[in-house]
Amino acid sequence: MSEFNYGGQAVIEGVMMRGSKHMTVAVRRPSGDIIVHSEPLNARIYSGRISRLPFLRGLVMLWDALVLGMRALLFSADVALEEEEEVEFTGPIAWGSVAFSLIIGIGVFLLGPLFLIRLVDSYITSSLLSNILEGLIRLAFFLVYVYAIGFIPDIQRVFAYHGAEHATINAYESGAPLEPAAVKAYSTAHPRCGTGFLLIFAVVAIFVFSLLGRPPLVLRILSRLLLIPVIAGLTYELIKFSAAHRDNPVIRALVLTPSLALQRLTTQEPDESMLEVAIAALQRLLDMEREGGKDA
Repeated sequence: MSEFNYGGQAVIEGVMMRGSKHMTVAVRRPSGDIIVHSEPLNARIYSGRISRLPFLRGLVMLWDALVLGMRALLFSADVALEEEEEVEFTGPIAWGSVAFSLIIGIGVFLLGPLFLIRLVDSYITSSLLSNILEGLIRLAFFLVYVYAIGFIPDIQRVFAYHGAEHATINAYESGAPLEPAAVKAYSTAHPRCGTGFLLIFAVVAIFVFSLLGRPPLVLRILSRLLLIPVIAGLTYELIKFSAAHRDNPVIRALVLTPSLALQRLTTQEPDESMLEVAIAALQRLLDMEREGGKDA
């Protein structure tokens, strides 16, 4: 079994899986059959120097979430609407969706708490306390958002596919056969989950921003934007270190336990049909990685 840590994400009625050189997306059509798309990854991003350098390699995860993940989501939406013939993984629609999602995410979760804390900042004497309160508001925004969307039926299905993705990777990493009956026995939580990344990102941001004190508003806004790659790099290294030392009780208490607890909100138990989709995505990925295959 490869030492590479496979990962992925849930999409609409499907699962995206990413390897070291390829990615696959498996989606169940309304008709019931499964369509699987695969393609090679950009070698400059996933195999280049940046992917191997500590702290900088965390930027690859940002790319996964903002670009690769969005493209996979667009593909799954088209397949779910039975329009897969018109799917394009690049172009204005994909990049426009990425830009719009990025602007909304930054505006609500990154800058929103800053503007809220500014309303009472004159009453807070400590710059450290100001930054901590801003970070706690940001964390609360994130948790409330995740909790609230969990009541939407369509999102509940996405969360179930998220559980299927985790269970499938857990089964593969344990050497179990990639069959729904076997995979179903495995946990829907995983220490390398992207949801955990966002949680740890919010906590790391508190420490990083606290080091800057309380500069003028314009500089505080710029720092929140320009330091995103720095915080992402620190977060990635912390998660990677915690995954490698998951048996350490201190690491489990400070990093893994909160991350795994949050996944109770973003994963649900999948049914066997969802596991079939996740298995199809991972199996195609493994085949592509072994064979250095072409687009499918």
